[in-house]
Amino acid sequence: MKIVEKITAMQQRVHRARQSGQRIGFVPTMGYLHAGHMSLVAQARRRVGDNGLVVVSIYVNPTQFAPTEDLAKYPRNLERDRRLCRAAGVDVIFLPSDSDMYPGRAVGQYSTYVVEECLSQGMEGASRTTHFRGVATVVAKLFNCVLPDVAVFGAKDWQQAAVVRRMVADLNFPIELVVAPTLREADGLAMSSRNAYLSTAERSQATVLWRGLVEARALVRARPKGVPAGSLKKILAKRVAAEPDARLDYIECFDTSTLVPVGRVRPGSHLALAVYIGKTRLIDNAVL
Repeated sequence: MKIVEKITAMQQRVHRARQSGQRIGFVPTMGYLHAGHMSLVAQARRRVGDNGLVVVSIYVNPTQFAPTEDLAKYPRNLERDRRLCRAAGVDVIFLPSDSDMYPGRAVGQYSTYVVEECLSQGMEGASRTTHFRGVATVVAKLFNCVLPDVAVFGAKDWQQAAVVRRMVADLNFPIELVVAPTLREADGLAMSSRNAYLSTAERSQATVLWRGLVEARALVRARPKGVPAGSLKKILAKRVAAEPDARLDYIECFDTSTLVPVGRVRPGSHLALAVYIGKTRLIDNAVL
């Protein structure tokens, strides 16, 4: 496994791989890796084959964090990440720096960003107004650095994957986008690097996200003609409020493909929610 830090070196490594007939699989991450990330690596390997080149980027992207968010304390453990990647058969870890990814930004001399104007407006985009501008920009830049044939994202960040998919289509990136299933702990909590913030008591309460999704799925499947979205939201909001350290950010019921909110929730509709457990903000989603 090779560690590459410079953008030009990463592009040169990919060009050499292509010249030898290799396909490139890519998993972008912010590090502090876990089994969920490794499942994305496995998807990338399956897509490009044993002879392909699988690249994992580890980069905590500053432009997707608001000033009040957790950029400075976002969990990092590069040595552990390297061990996990090596064990998973990753070929290259790409570790770019802020100065290479955003040259001149520290002194106000970086001004080009990618903005998706439709799918990014609700849910995470409404709650974190600059978030998706940062996500779309960094993913576009990483695509230009790694030049992948296949890129793999996780379904836990469903809206993010939808925004990236639209960007790939609209900007003509020659990339196959794969959205892999969410990996969960035994009690249903979606695997996330931010789970490391949770205390023991908070960790137990955090399962309210998954419990809410399971309850919503049961309610909707018991009524094939649908459940009013407002009624469903009230039920789930009550479940969240019952947890002493939980605070609801949003609940949304929407069409899986368009992300347009639905007034009546039927089997096949999608539900997403964001909940603060103490100071930690967690998200989850599921098809109902």
